[in-house]
Amino acid sequence: MNEPSPALRERIVNTIRFLAIDAVEKAKSGHPGAPMGLAAAAFELWQRHLRFDPRDPGWPLRDRFVLSNGHASMLLYSLLHLFGYDLSLDDLRNFRQLDSRTPGHPEYGHTAGVETTTGPLGQGFATGVGMALAARLARSRFARDGEGPGHHLVYALVSDGDLMEGVSAEAGSIAGHLGLGNLVYLYDDNHITIDGAIDLSFSEDVAARFGAQKWHVQRVADGNDPTAISRAIDAARAETERPSLILLRTTIGYGSPHLAGKSKTHGAPLGADEVRATREALGWPQEPTFFVPDDVRAWFASCIEAKQAERRSRDAKLAAWRQANPALAASWDAHRERRIAAGFTQQLAAGWEDKKAATRVHSGEVIQRATAALPFLIGGSADLAESNNTTVKGAASVGPGAGAGADPFAGRNLHFGIREHGMASIANGLSLDGTFLPYVATFLVFSDYLRPAIRLASLMSLRVVYVLTHDSIFLGEDGPTHQPIEHLDALRAIPGLTVFRPADGLETAMAWAYALEAARGPVALALTRQALPPLVRPVGADPKAVWRGGYLARDANGRPDVVLVATGSEVSLACEAAEKLASQQVAARVVSMPSLELFAEQPDAYRHALLPADGTPIVAVEMARGESFWRHLGARGLVYGVQRFGASAPQSQLAGRFGFTPDQLAARVLAHINR
Repeated sequence: MNEPSPALRERIVNTIRFLAIDAVEKAKSGHPGAPMGLAAAAFELWQRHLRFDPRDPGWPLRDRFVLSNGHASMLLYSLLHLFGYDLSLDDLRNFRQLDSRTPGHPEYGHTAGVETTTGPLGQGFATGVGMALAARLARSRFARDGEGPGHHLVYALVSDGDLMEGVSAEAGSIAGHLGLGNLVYLYDDNHITIDGAIDLSFSEDVAARFGAQKWHVQRVADGNDPTAISRAIDAARAETERPSLILLRTTIGYGSPHLAGKSKTHGAPLGADEVRATREALGWPQEPTFFVPDDVRAWFASCIEAKQAERRSRDAKLAAWRQANPALAASWDAHRERRIAAGFTQQLAAGWEDKKAATRVHSGEVIQRATAALPFLIGGSADLAESNNTTVKGAASVGPGAGAGADPFAGRNLHFGIREHGMASIANGLSLDGTFLPYVATFLVFSDYLRPAIRLASLMSLRVVYVLTHDSIFLGEDGPTHQPIEHLDALRAIPGLTVFRPADGLETAMAWAYALEAARGPVALALTRQALPPLVRPVGADPKAVWRGGYLARDANGRPDVVLVATGSEVSLACEAAEKLASQQVAARVVSMPSLELFAEQPDAYRHALLPADGTPIVAVEMARGESFWRHLGARGLVYGVQRFGASAPQSQLAGRFGFTPDQLAARVLAHINR
């Protein structure tokens, strides 16, 4: 690859800066300071070190680049445009406009070349850890003699804000513990936050912190020095046993005569006068805007050719690996396609008729069946594997604990420690890599700690499964701090997330089958601590009725006087209450509704056949707030739920205190229908 002369390099870097300045100025909003300060370092990384093919953004052997400080999006968009991705100057001109391909923060699946959605600080940092973990897992499984998949690196630009967010501490700790030497992060050490100088709120020794977390740490005194930057990146690449952090001393708003180094450049346009002054200071023409000099454009054309030649060389080596390792190559392809054999769902659906157990136990059995059939399924828990039932039996753990001499990345069981937020963000990175389908687990009440990552998984339509056990006040003696009340509603409020709360073994198996075979995005499973009886189903009932979100669990033998709609452990409770109502000549239909999201997608005819729209009273039964049910209940609806925090006591005592016995439910239904 031809190195640009120092003068040409300066024009290239200034092109990047002014594309960002012009886009922010035209949009009248945005963040010019970071692109101005990071342009030189980002260009050095992309042109000399990053391996990619702009004509094929999904090339599996590419290095991954994460802009964790996603507010600096115009830096990324400028690079994508200049390096030949499908992003035009007109797209840059439409920065932050409705339906543009250049939204305010980078969005995965929306803009070619964007590896992950970033903006909530810390998320990109942690997601990159998941990408690096996925690469090491793939290398362990498929690479031989230094060739094959998984040898790519994960690079990121991270900011002060990323490092202040707690999730970076969680993910950084895991990365160091696992020894992810394929991870290289450049820290934009510009000493500025929105409020002013960083010492207002941040004075820790970042180098010491990451050194303590077993990272390889370097400093570059001048973030505009390409030689020093490349030397540091080369050293980071050579360090294969530890993740690397490079502290780059940069100047936010570099080149601005009056605003460089000041917080005012962080999140607002420079203004027309300062733009003119900056152009003059950096020797840039005042007109036109969005200017790319001819020699800059020509150099990028040659660089793109070199990148594609490098890709062809890597592909040739991959072809040789395929020829030498046909079984491994076939397995890698199956992983990448997340290939599932015919009859898989039927296998999961079989054998639950007589099994009484907690749905977390049923889920554990499904995991054993699924991982035996699907080698791309991998996961673990935030130090609750025994309670969550997520351990793959007979499989090794991932990490240093794998044992002396063992490959630390050959196992199936991930151990995240008590780092729920980091766990969920890492799962996003695992999913984005494209080789594995991850599941992660904790108690339902701690889904609050996962929520930012779940939201991004939903926004990106990522395939991630969340195993959330101990799903109600029937968790018992641990008390209200551990008993979820509002959490089901909170999860159901996230667009794109499918929530299942299964009532027995078959529903649990089918919820897993949906997550593995049919889901278009992330799936959350809310599972019980306590044992539940299997529901009684007609012979020949279709297990895939669960995928419709709601189905008939008990018929009323004619027009119902009331419909009880319930989820999870309350379905069997509703059936018992219906029997008591029948003894008082009240015909009660029971509808099991394991997924409100899937039920809402069904045709009106199907939904109204189960929940009549003719004024029949409908009572939703759930040991939680139950606010999600109101759109299905009609004018004579009632939510029979829990409207306060729980209490510490055995399950049997809690049932009576909170009204979740068959007699109490039946009495409340009778009062509601005036009987």
